[in-house]
Order: sequence, then C-alpha cells, then structure tokens
Amino acid sequence: MLAQLPPALQKLQLPLRLKLWDGNQFDLGPEPSVTIVVKDPQLVAEFTHPSLDLLGSAFVEGKLELEGSVKEVIRVCDELSQALVVDDETRPTRIHHDKAIDAASISYHYDLSNEFYQLWLDRDMAYSCGYFETGEETLDEAQQAKFRLLCRKLRLKPGEYLLDVGCGWGGLARFAAREFGVKVFGITLSKEQLALGRERVKAEGLQDKVDLQLLDYRDLPQDGRFDKIVSVGMFEHVGHANLREYCEILSKAVREGGLVMNHGITAKHTDGRPVGRGAGDFIDRYVFPNGELPHLSMITAEISEAGLEVVDVESLRLHYARTLEHWSQRLENNLAAATKMVPEKTLRIWRLYLAGCAYAFTHGWINIDQILATKPHADGSIELPPTRADIYR
Repeated sequence: MLAQLPPALQKLQLPLRLKLWDGNQFDLGPEPSVTIVVKDPQLVAEFTHPSLDLLGSAFVEGKLELEGSVKEVIRVCDELSQALVVDDETRPTRIHHDKAIDAASISYHYDLSNEFYQLWLDRDMAYSCGYFETGEETLDEAQQAKFRLLCRKLRLKPGEYLLDVGCGWGGLARFAAREFGVKVFGITLSKEQLALGRERVKAEGLQDKVDLQLLDYRDLPQDGRFDKIVSVGMFEHVGHANLREYCEILSKAVREGGLVMNHGITAKHTDGRPVGRGAGDFIDRYVFPNGELPHLSMITAEISEAGLEVVDVESLRLHYARTLEHWSQRLENNLAAATKMVPEKTLRIWRLYLAGCAYAFTHGWINIDQILATKPHADGSIELPPTRADIYR
C-alpha cells in the first residue's frame, strides 16, 4: 500500500488519514482528526502538490470526501498544503470589468437563494463583518453594533440623504432610516436581494425613507446630492482597473463637506495579488467570479486622487474572523435544511468558503478596513469634530 502513495506524503506528520478507493488507508500521523477519502485514483499523484485550490476543487466536484469538523478540515488541509506547495508570487493580472460582467458575477453569488442566506445570516441578513465590542455578542447583536458604528462614524443626522452602495437586503438602510432619521437611496445588482429588501422596507413602513433600486454604481447621479455615502462589502467586486472610476463617482455623488465610508476586504500584499497556494483561485472559480481585493494602500491612494481626504481607518480583521465562525457554524448546524435549498455542489462550495475565510482572517491572509473620507470645502475646511470621541460616546 505504501507504494500507492507519493514518498513526500509518507514523510509528513499530520493528524490526517488518507482512505483510498480500494479500501486501503494510510495515517500521516498519530490520532488523525481528519480523513480524506480519495474516490478518484488519479488524485493520488496530484497529492505531491496539494494546493488549496486542488483540494477544494476535488471536494466540490465529488472526487474526494472530507471527514471531520469543517474547521479542523481547513486547518489540517492548510498544513498539508504548506508542507508540499511553494507559494505563488506571481503579480496579478487585472481583470476587465464592465456592467454586464459585474451584473453576471453579482447574480451568480447573491441570487443563489434568499432562504439559503437566511439559514446562517443574522435576522437583518447583513452579509458583512459584524462588530464585537466585548467578544461575547450574538451574531444579531454584533451586526446591529456594526450598523450603529457605521452610522456614528458617518455622523448621520435626521433629514440627511444617505447613499448605500451595494445595499444587499437593505438591513443597514433600514437601520439608518429607523434609528438616525435619514433618507436612504440604496442600490444593488441582485434581483433576489432587491425583492426581499423592498418587502422588508414595506413591512417596517419605511417606504417614505428608504428607496432601493437595481442600479450599477456607474449609473449613479454625480451631482453632489448625497450628504453621506456608505459602501459595505461592495468594492471587492469593482476590480483594480476600475478603482479610480469607482472613487471618482463616489466623490462626485457626495456634497462638499460630506462623508464617504468604504467598508471592505483588503489584500495582504501591496500589489493586490490574491491569497496564495490556490485559495484565491478557488474563490474566483467557485465563489466570487472576477473579484479582486486591493491593498489598503491602493484604495486609499485612489480615494485621495478622487479628491476625497481620508480621515480615519480602522481594521476589523478579527471581527470578521469571528463573524465568519458564526456563519460557518450556523450553516453546519443547518446542513439538512440547506440540502433542500441548493444543489449539493453549491453547499460543498459554501461549507469550504465560510470555514476557509474564517481561517484566512484569523491568520492574517486578508484584512478588512473601514475607511472614512470627507470631501473638503473649497477652502479646505471639513465638517468633523476634532477627535473620534463622539463616535464612542
């Protein structure tokens, strides 16, 4: 049986058992906590270079099965990959983004099933990083705290006009209207999100305050009509090549003295190349087609070039790790229900994606930053207090 396994695997000491298609099995270390059941004989040769993309793709396509908790599966498979795969340092190729490509990418990811997302998101369906002020919050509490933090950073006041770019199911838009008395114009490219978002606006009687529309950010009015702008979990879809245009559009849409909050995932590497050892390739193929993460330095440079002044930056990396752990566990707790809502292949993708992203944020492979910027008046003055104290008061 040893001859059936590449020599490189035989030297490893990992809590991993390989179970072969013929019934034979091989432990790579004592007390295995994870078992990879190899169903396709051709995979064994590829285990000499088990990239995260290879392992993930084989699971999604049913060429192997994974036994053990999904959290432990991610950890052990990462250690296997680290031991045998040289990280790719290739600089990224910029992806072409136009309205049709972006609409198709958004539809692929977000038009999956509202019911599926409801299984594991909070009650407001905030598909973005929560805010854990003590670390003991429930997912619902953390998402409400995130909404409040964003609104306070934007210094929202009753009667102001807020633009919500990438509004999702409208949770933040409704919160801002309800709790801070603002009018909100929210845009999304997901028809499924829009339909449910509008239902919830109507159910709360907020039709006179919240207007949600199916609209591309490139079609936004650029006449400075908005007092404040918030963009949460959206600019990851913009693409490196379009960052300048994205920032310029937001700058033209907000009035002088107004504020712009960009809350989104950022890359570890300054050149914006994706997570290594194939993890980024897996996400691009199965989860977020055409997504690109810029480094913090890249997006702040484009914000500045667009005529906005960056006034505050906060990393929420560990908050997102905790959020994703909640999401992953909630999905694992509802697998029986999930199998009735999405195809098996889709469910395999999402199980790996949520647990893998929790691991990635925990280990610093990617980050998430809230970047607050203002559009100064012609004389350079801005409409902000001298310190952050009012945010946390």
